[in-house]
Parts: sequence; C-alpha cells; structure tokens
Amino acid sequence: MSFLLKNIVNLPRSGSINQLTSSFRCLSLTSQLSTRHNLNYKPPKIIAKPITPIIPQRSPSEDLKACDNIISKVNNVISEKEEGRLFAVIHLCGKQFKVTSGDIILVEGYWPPTIGDEVRLEKVLLVGGNDFTLIGRPIVDKNLVNVQATIIEKTLTHTKTHFKKKRRKQYMRINFQRSPNTMIRINSIDISGQIQANSLEKDDSTKIY
Repeated sequence: MSFLLKNIVNLPRSGSINQLTSSFRCLSLTSQLSTRHNLNYKPPKIIAKPITPIIPQRSPSEDLKACDNIISKVNNVISEKEEGRLFAVIHLCGKQFKVTSGDIILVEGYWPPTIGDEVRLEKVLLVGGNDFTLIGRPIVDKNLVNVQATIIEKTLTHTKTHFKKKRRKQYMRINFQRSPNTMIRINSIDISGQIQANSLEKDDSTKIY
C-alpha cells in the first residue's frame, strides 16, 4: 500500500507523458508478484534411482556343479521320504487340475471309464513337495511320477432350460439339456525312482526348482 500511495502522490508532479506512463507502469503489481513468486520458487528435488548390481555370469562348469548338488539333495529327500504331502498339476479332458492325495475332482462331459475303474493319470504337468518342485516340459517323465485315481460316480448335471421366442412370429421353443459328469478321487501321488542328470540332459523333459 505504501508503494501505491507514493506513486499516486508523485503523479501531479510529473509533467511529461513519458513520466506519466512510467508512473502507471510502476503502479502495476504484476512485476512485483512475479519477482516475489520467483523468490519463493524452489526447484524440484531430484531423487536418484538405485543402480541394480550386475550379477556375474557363471561358467558352464559351475552351472553343472550347482545342478548336480540340487539333484543330489532332491534324491536324498525322495529316498528318505521327507518330501511331505505331494501335490501335482494334471491335464485331464482339456482342463488342468491341482490335486493332492484324497481330493475329488469333477470332469464335465463324456468320459469312457465306468464306476469303480482305477486309472493312472499320465499327463502330469508339475509335481512338488515341501522343498522342491519338478516342472515338466510339457509333462513330467511317466517313469518318475505315478498318480492313481478311482472313478467313484457318473451322474448328469441339473436340468438346463433353453427358451427361445420371437414376437409376432408364432415361434416358441423349449429345450432341456443335461450333460454327463464324472467324479474322480485321487488315491495317491508318488515319485518313483531317482532323478538322474543324464536322463534330464537327453530327454530335456523335466526341470527342477
């Protein structure tokens, strides 16, 4: 306010037009606000991103030693039967199921086995325990994993109603549908035999984690 009053008092004393225009320019607050804004301006803080450490690559001999150590540990766990409760991912009738011993799964659609039949599920995509997991590429070796199951029930689904109608066309259809289902109980999941490094290199069908 004091700055404005000083400029207003000095207006009558200035005789020339140039002094008058300069005094009016001094009355404007834009320049002062811009300077104050620039004084209060603080540059943004630059946060440095952490640099990811470069992991040195191991030689092929070191990789083979590490692989042999892992295979020996897994074989020891299997031989001492300390793998715990095994689980498996199986491929059955176009779908994948994660199962353990004692589970009951439902397969939709027609499937030939009848009630009481015992079957072996050979398309095992993955099997594992407490400390290790065997991943097939695409399936685990048949001689390594044995998954036994029993057919306990074959039924039909609940009735599904399909109703179609076209207005003002005297068209109406009602259809009923029931599709077959098969209920399967998983009896056991066993890992038979030992894992051999030579068989893994030749077949290239199983990967260990």
